Amino acid sequence: MRLDHVSYAVGHEELADAVQRFGGELGAGFVDGGRHPRFGTQNFVLPLAGGTYIELVAALDHPAAEQAPFGRAVRNRAAQGGGWLGWVVAVPDIAPVEQRLGRTAVAGHRRRPDGYDLQWRQIGVLDLIADPQLPFFIEWISPTEEHPARVGSNVRITKLEIAGDASVLDDWLGEPSTHPLEDIDVEWVTDDGATGIVAVTFSTPHGDIRLD
Repeated sequence: MRLDHVSYAVGHEELADAVQRFGGELGAGFVDGGRHPRFGTQNFVLPLAGGTYIELVAALDHPAAEQAPFGRAVRNRAAQGGGWLGWVVAVPDIAPVEQRLGRTAVAGHRRRPDGYDLQWRQIGVLDLIADPQLPFFIEWISPTEEHPARVGSNVRITKLEIAGDASVLDDWLGEPSTHPLEDIDVEWVTDDGATGIVAVTFSTPHGDIRLD
């Protein structure tokens, strides 16, 4: 499976500082990704090599941030002090995932500052809220040339450190979890009973950078 992106949640008042901090540590610049009207959130995006990206996301002062599962997930993670929210797996067709999980994907869209309306379908955010080690799935509706990682960069994700139990992912992913992602290592760690992303390691022109 292919990693689409990783999300890091912060409070809205901390979003600009997080963009500066992450960009400075990785030596690359974020772009304003715009707003998710259905989710009540806003993000900044750093395109990476390999067709992946980082999303720094914050909840807006908007009713959708309380009503939509993704908005609630972002708000709750920010209330805990902020940090890695989750990882997202791209699939070419989300229908088999819907059949396996027994429910329907929801539509998502993000209005970029240039006016383009980026569209996709996703499933699994409620499961991420219940157990943060689980990724959610995304099928892009917008063409590949509009994908957030379309520009790319010389920074690449090389490893995810995830607290949890790898065996839990077997049924969730629909395939063995021993090496679930193409070209990216997944290391399972313990974290005092917590689950979810602990740290992400990036390869940069200045060496490897681990962000927790």
